[in-house]
Amino acid sequence: MFKKILLGITALSICHAALATPLTMESLGNGIYVHHGVHEDMSEGYHADICNVSFIVGSKGIAVVDTGGSLKTGQALHEAIRQVSNLPILYVINTHVHPDHIFGNAAFTQDKATFVGHEKLADAMERRRDTYIRINQQWLGEAFAGSEIVKPSLLVKSTLNLDLGDRKLLLTAYPTAHTNTDLTVFDSKSSTLWTGDLLFVERTPSIDGDIKGWLAVINELKNNEAEFAIPGHSSSIKDANWKEQLNNEERYLWTLLNDIRASIKKGEVMEKTMGTAATSERSYWQLFDIVNRRNVNNIYPSLEWE
Repeated sequence: MFKKILLGITALSICHAALATPLTMESLGNGIYVHHGVHEDMSEGYHADICNVSFIVGSKGIAVVDTGGSLKTGQALHEAIRQVSNLPILYVINTHVHPDHIFGNAAFTQDKATFVGHEKLADAMERRRDTYIRINQQWLGEAFAGSEIVKPSLLVKSTLNLDLGDRKLLLTAYPTAHTNTDLTVFDSKSSTLWTGDLLFVERTPSIDGDIKGWLAVINELKNNEAEFAIPGHSSSIKDANWKEQLNNEERYLWTLLNDIRASIKKGEVMEKTMGTAATSERSYWQLFDIVNRRNVNNIYPSLEWE
């Protein structure tokens, strides 16, 4: 059903001409296009192209869902859109604050698009600005040139509808889960749900928020009637299989939570727990060792005070 099209792209940097990485867009039909990022950890071999970036074409205009990890990636996405449609780009939606999803925003300021995000996204961007710019410059070097933080001007507190003409998008904001800025996008015309990083497939779930809050959000997502899901990473998912992937993610998170709690109860220090918690899950996930250790480091201190 899915049709893959290779779009060769040349992009101009704001400061100087540069050859953008060509994007392979997957057409899901119904005016939906997705580029699937590769499985790289942000601290090892990162090329600013690890998350899924998408666009949705309506009769009046286009909405973009996430823009990649650099201006260059965003420009490549922009040119991919223009090879499909010349309709105005009305909205740029960020599903959460992580840099692999937001630094392509700068490629869309020329369109005077409305940038949209969780009610806490603008504040989170500002708080992380200096750190994100510094570490991404270290990781990407010249490939990060021209990248900048572009904050949302339209904030979602609970839910919000965006009109693309013949289709409306329902945006939903969540309490702290994967991050404190998580947002989903639902297109009723195609019955497609963009989960952002609330759903990880293949790639080890990464926790930058509250593991217990994330488990609660997973239960909420299980009630969503979407036929398709586009996670923040990995392939798009057809039919009910995306609920099975939610179950896999839930299993990992519960295993991690219970193992850390057990280690704390036994008096084991965090360093030891980083090497033992959730190791029964290793064979199910990519980038497990590096991401799982980071997860333990992030949540162990708060669980000590339960």
